[in-house]
Order: sequence, then structure tokens, then C-alpha cells
Amino acid sequence: MCGIVGYIGDQQACPVLMEGLSRLSYRGYDSAGVAVLDATGVLNIQKAKGRLENLEELLAGNMPAGTVGIGHTRWATHGEPSDLNAHPHTDVKGGIAVVHNGIIENHESLRRHLQGLGCVFVSQTDTEVVAHLLSTLYEGDMKAALLKAMSMLEGSYALGVVCDQEPTKLFCARHESPLVVGSKAGESFIASDIPALLSHTRDVIFLQDKEIAVLEATGVQVFDAFGHLRQHEFYHVEWDLSSAEKGGYAHYMLKEIHEQPTALHSTFAPRNNGDAHDYRWLPIVPDEAKKLKKISIVACGTAYHAGIFGKYVIEKLARLPVMVDVASEYRYRDPIIGEDELFIAISQSGETADTLAALREAKRRGAKVLAICNVVGSTIAREVGDEATLYTYAGPEIAVASTKAYMTQVEMMLLLALALGDMRGALTPAEAERLRGEIADLPAKAEQTLAIEEQLQRFASTVSQKKHVFFVGRGLDFALSMEAALKLKEVSYVFSEAYAAGELKHGPIALLQEGRLVVATITQPALLDKTLSNLREIKARGAYVLAVCREDLHDKVVGEADELMLIPAADDLLAPLLAVIPLQLFAYSMAVARGCDVDKPRNLAKSVTVE
Repeated sequence: MCGIVGYIGDQQACPVLMEGLSRLSYRGYDSAGVAVLDATGVLNIQKAKGRLENLEELLAGNMPAGTVGIGHTRWATHGEPSDLNAHPHTDVKGGIAVVHNGIIENHESLRRHLQGLGCVFVSQTDTEVVAHLLSTLYEGDMKAALLKAMSMLEGSYALGVVCDQEPTKLFCARHESPLVVGSKAGESFIASDIPALLSHTRDVIFLQDKEIAVLEATGVQVFDAFGHLRQHEFYHVEWDLSSAEKGGYAHYMLKEIHEQPTALHSTFAPRNNGDAHDYRWLPIVPDEAKKLKKISIVACGTAYHAGIFGKYVIEKLARLPVMVDVASEYRYRDPIIGEDELFIAISQSGETADTLAALREAKRRGAKVLAICNVVGSTIAREVGDEATLYTYAGPEIAVASTKAYMTQVEMMLLLALALGDMRGALTPAEAERLRGEIADLPAKAEQTLAIEEQLQRFASTVSQKKHVFFVGRGLDFALSMEAALKLKEVSYVFSEAYAAGELKHGPIALLQEGRLVVATITQPALLDKTLSNLREIKARGAYVLAVCREDLHDKVVGEADELMLIPAADDLLAPLLAVIPLQLFAYSMAVARGCDVDKPRNLAKSVTVE
């Protein structure tokens, strides 16, 4: 991990590589480097620990010349962040350079084998193993060497390779780690994500597992694991590069919070054709929906919290039991998959390694599968097929901490619950139509909610040095509190935890003391009295309470909290989608007030493509 770029064409490669790395820097990284082949076939490698600016300073006035090259931003998995461990890595002779995302699981046994052949290692990484392995397998044809190497490598990888013996070619391969190939007249590109290519081309190929691409200035050829030529249609990217830029906002995270009204509309629009009971967008027919006995939802991090929300609304509207699993645990508990069970994988990127592994396990055991995903052409989307992928259409999300992707995942869970409830007869047609109307009104109400930003900025400035924050709620508000706590710890590094408000007295209340900050979400009228009782318990211990509350509940909540943030009135099931906005803005404002790197939090990566 975490970012790969490559270029071959008639331009100088290094500026193209550096631009691409800059556009991938949102993914999180701890070092960066480039390798460029000059006109004589000599490899020039430059790399630096830390931010991309460090590499730019190293290259200032001494940029390697050449029209073929690869670049990388690393997120450490093997070996500490350092100049030596940064990519690209080379073989003993220094004629082969490799960049790599993923984890080579059998790197230790391969390292011992290669050391026995006389290879000398200079880094602690698993990636250097690949460079030495290719060198020992190379007999004048890098494509052939890569094919042999792929049969020996275990784990996940996206590889970019240049070789001084074939200076007019750029090679790449992938298995369980994303890689995109782009092309236009006279130039070819590779990258681990589309934004790195958009200023050059909109026509891309998504490499599939165990495929190799050979790039030349004149075009691209793709081969399968047996060396057979594969025919791929280029996918034309519709969204603009401006979608992946800040657009005048101080940070991507703030921009993406403000994009949520538009994102909500984009998710709903393809499922709204004027007929409230037309569910052709869902690959489940009424007879199948009526036979369903169970739904399993599997995801990681923020997507997992969307799944928790989904459990509440599906059980409420469709009267179906729902299990929600952390993807990294799913395979290892020997899951029971019964007949007439639906398995749903949720992933913003469609590349989350643990979620992908869980999905494959569910398919192997015979489950009917769906995916909720933002990225067209991603691995998870290809695994289940476009017809079984519910795209959220949130647009590119650049900040590491997810905001609009979460919002649209939650909206998709609502739409799915509504569809299943309608098809199963658990909802009356009139109630289904009413809820669809409420969902259609969400973008306008989300726009209203954004007006709370200045109030939250002021509040965050007064509490920014707090070391601990509790988030509490009941029902859907508890599901929301889990996501709010994650956002705060991700971007501000403040230790934060979420608790079901009724569970406080079963242990966590021991941690409450004078001045402790507690954030309560209050959107569920049916649970209001119980929640207010919990707030009184909290305040009796001297804690300071911020409440995010529906404006139609104001009169009952005022006086029970020290600070009140109001959101527009909305249906009980939809109000949490509005309440998430002030909670996201709170996390953002806390991070800014504390001087944190909001868009690139330490130790985090945007797309976790390794287990």
C-alpha cells in the first residue's frame, strides 16, 4: 500500500509521476519514490521518507530524465517508514525496479530461497522480494518472468515494473489489489486509482485478478495468467477531475460534508422513476423477497456502522432478522449460511480486502449476494456483477475519513429496507409511498442542516483540548453514535467511544467525572424519555453534555443538555441521516482546532486493500 503510478510516452515521465502521486496522496502514506528510465536505459531512483514534499525537495533541480517510469506512495506494512523501505525497490544489479501495493504472504520463504541464490537484501519489505525474484526469473522477457513470478507469489499485489533491458515497455500485474490502466494516443498509464489519471485520459481498463498488462507508448496489451491475450473494453470515466479537487474548501473532508445533499440526490435518483413500487433497480423479485429468512451484512469501519443502521431499518420495515458482522471476523467464525439468506457486502472503494474475502466465502457457501459500493468497476462490484451491485453514486471521496460515502450507504440501506418491506407486504402501499416522499426531501433538509457549521466551529474551539469524549444514543441514535465516535478519533486523535445510553450504568458510568464531554444524539421520540433519564444520570456526575436534537423535540430536551444543536424535523427513520452532519462537522472542527492533518490522518489509509 498505498499509491501506484506509472507512465510511458513522449513526455518526461517524472512530472507525470509526481502529479499522479499528488492526486493519490489522499490515500495516506509515509514515504514516496520514483524510478525513471533514461534514454540510455539507466534507472534513476529517488525516494524519501515522509510527505511528498520531501521527495519534491529532493528532486528540485535534479529531476530524473526519461519517458518511462513508476512512482509510489507507501503505507508501511513490513518495515518502518524510512528511505530504505520506501518504494521503488530494485534487484541486486539495479536494472529492475518494482512498486507494489498489497502483502506478499510467503515473502519470508521466498527471501530465504533468494538469499541462497546470492541475492542481498537492503530493506525490511516484502516488496524487495519481488524485485529479486523477477531478476532470477528474467531471461530477456519481462512478461514471461512476471507470469512465472505470479505462480510463486502468495497474497495480494498490484505491481508496476520497469526493466533496463526493455526500456520501451512498462509492465504491471494484479491480484486482489486494485490497478487501473489508462491509454491515449502516444501515451499509456497505470495507477492504483482513477484520479491519478484523469488529467491525462478518461479511458481506462480495470485489471482483473492474475492479469498482466504490457504498456508501450503505442498502446496496451493485457494477458491472463497463462499468457493468453485478453480483450478488454475501455471504461470511459464520466466524472470530472474537479470532483476530486477541493473547490475552494479548506479540506477535502469539509467539501465532502457539504456535498452530501447532492450525494443523497444522486443515490436516490436512479431508484426513483415515478412509480413508488417499481423496484427493478433491486435484483430481487417479490417472490424472492417473501422467501427470505435472514440477511447478513458484512463490512469494515464506517461501512460496518452503515450496516448497523441497516439492521435497524430492515428489521423495522421488512420484518426480517439481520446479522451484522465485522468483515475481518466473518470467515473465522465458521459462519452458518442458510437457505434463502441474502448476504450484503458494503464497501466505499469496492476494494476492502476483508470485505472481499468475506464475500467470496459467502458465495462459496451458496449465499445470494449483493454489494453496496461507490466505485464502478471495483473488485467487489466485478465479483458480484453490476446487476447485483447497488452503486451509491456519491462521487469520488478523497478525504481518508468517510462522510458522504457513509451518508449514501445509509440511504441505500433505507431504500433497500423500504423495497423489501413493500415487496414482503410488511408495509402498506401508502406507508411505502410516504417514506419515499420523505427520502426525496432529504437533500433539501441536509442543506438546511449544514447551516449549523459555524455554531459547531465555535463550540469545538472551546472543547478542543478535551482528551476523552463519550457518544451516547438509543436505537438508531446508538448506531449513529458509533460512527460519530469513529470520525472524531480518526481525524482529531481524541479518544472517543460510543455507548448505548442504557448501558452506561452497567460500567462506563464509572468513567464520568467533572467536565467530561458527552455527546448525545436525540432523534427518536419513542426513546426520548429513556434518553433524557440517561442524560440526567450523566449530568449528575458532573459531565458536560452536547445534544444533537430534532427541532421538534427542542422543548423537551432544552434544559437537559448544556449545549443544543438542532436539526430539521424528519421521520424517525430518516432523522439520523440529518443528525450525522453536525457530528461530522464536530469531528472536523475539533481536528482543525487541534492542528491535525484532517484529510490524511496518521497511520490511516483510504482503501484498506490488505488483510
